[in-house]
Amino acid sequence: MAAAEHLGGRRDRSASGDPIGPESLLWRIAGDSRAALPGGATGLLQLMYPPLGTAVAEQSGFFDDPFGRIWRSVPQIWATIFEPDGGERARRIRDLHMDIKGVDSGGRRFHALDPETFWWAHATFTWHMFRTAELFFPAGALTAADRERLYAGTVAWYARYGVSMRPVPPDYGSFQKAFDAFCAERLELTAPAVRSIQIARTDGIGAVPFVPSVALRAGRPVLRRLGTLVAIGCLPEPVRERFDIEWTASEQRRFDRMAALVRTSARLVPRRLDRWMLLRQLRMIGAKTRHDRYRPAPIGDRGLGRGAAPEPEPDRISRRGDGR
Repeated sequence: MAAAEHLGGRRDRSASGDPIGPESLLWRIAGDSRAALPGGATGLLQLMYPPLGTAVAEQSGFFDDPFGRIWRSVPQIWATIFEPDGGERARRIRDLHMDIKGVDSGGRRFHALDPETFWWAHATFTWHMFRTAELFFPAGALTAADRERLYAGTVAWYARYGVSMRPVPPDYGSFQKAFDAFCAERLELTAPAVRSIQIARTDGIGAVPFVPSVALRAGRPVLRRLGTLVAIGCLPEPVRERFDIEWTASEQRRFDRMAALVRTSARLVPRRLDRWMLLRQLRMIGAKTRHDRYRPAPIGDRGLGRGAAPEPEPDRISRRGDGR
């Protein structure tokens, strides 16, 4: 079945020149609560790239607060899709990375805005959208044409950051090849990645800004198992195999049952209500984490001769729910 049936029942207008608008496939998938499920795997793929893993370890307080970066970043990144000023917000995010540089675990110098490094971070989000549809939407939710339109949406999304487009593959087939090659040749088990896998195995989902800690403690047994299933189970199988990440046949069966339950239960929730709940949660997380976000050093301490990037405005991810 075509994506229009499973992702909202209306024709995707991205085919007529609106690859990132309210009726695009990118909006439909990113605005669905199921898009939260591959988040742990997406974060792992980022941390496995040495420049990103090193930057996160050294400049985000990862080992003291491994989940803080996620809660601080995701509302801002999702706002670059849904907000009317998404392009301006994306450029602010870009500017926050201007002084993030160093030497990675292999002794290689890096800068966060190196074209390949910045692209890989976004490539994992592109993969994230396709993985969401593959695992948690009904079989056949995306046709071949839909995949090209969705990929075009992710390219338009990346263009909002105002960075080099040189590393961006021209079509979805080329993206798949580039992504697979990166996973096979460029990723490493960095220290933050190893720690994240340990957390997925032992702690599950960490502190959520708007959920009382007592509730998280009470649900720890369930959350630990769920955290393992979604973080490890959503990873590309070649990545699990390459790094010998533990994943048993029993866990695969549990993951398959969980994914089937998600696909079935999603049919019971109206799409507009689901999107409203997701975006409301992102607004709440953004409000709770705003004061803890990364900010560049004062201008006198900055390595580049540019003014400090403007402080992000308060999050206001669209309250329109369905984007109509």
